[in-house]
Amino acid sequence: MEKVRKLTQTALLIGLTIIIPILMPKIQLGEAFTMTPASHVPMFLSMFLGPAASAMVGIGSTIGFQMSGTPFPVVARASTHILVGLLGAQLLKKDVSYVKVALITAPLHGLAEALVIIPLLGFNANSYIVAVGTMFHHCVDVIIAYPVVKALAKTGRKEFVLNKVI
Repeated sequence: MEKVRKLTQTALLIGLTIIIPILMPKIQLGEAFTMTPASHVPMFLSMFLGPAASAMVGIGSTIGFQMSGTPFPVVARASTHILVGLLGAQLLKKDVSYVKVALITAPLHGLAEALVIIPLLGFNANSYIVAVGTMFHHCVDVIIAYPVVKALAKTGRKEFVLNKVI
């Protein structure tokens, strides 16, 4: 039953990662940077379900941005959610708190997204905009996800242990 629950939770988060880029408005800065509010929230939640769930949700995010018709550099950036989610899930497994995971993964997320666009657009101002913009967007979505994670921790589900939140 526990495997079915985790599979269902993962599937719901994948659904969100596909729907969010299609339905939410996008803020665009430069050629390669768009900020889609709440697009990282499913990634943050999936970290609590484990590395496999995080990887699947990251793949869902990539598919969602592809389906939304965003330019390829943005889709390529979304693929970094696989690695960021995996790293975050591994850190949570080691009892690193949610806030620390968010702080550790923010610069890595920004760097990964900047590196992904360099082969596509070259190393220029877009790289810096993407790196800094991604870190900012990451932090905004951490703040959006925090009350959800805290509420899930109160449900008593073992995945969302309170010591992993604060």
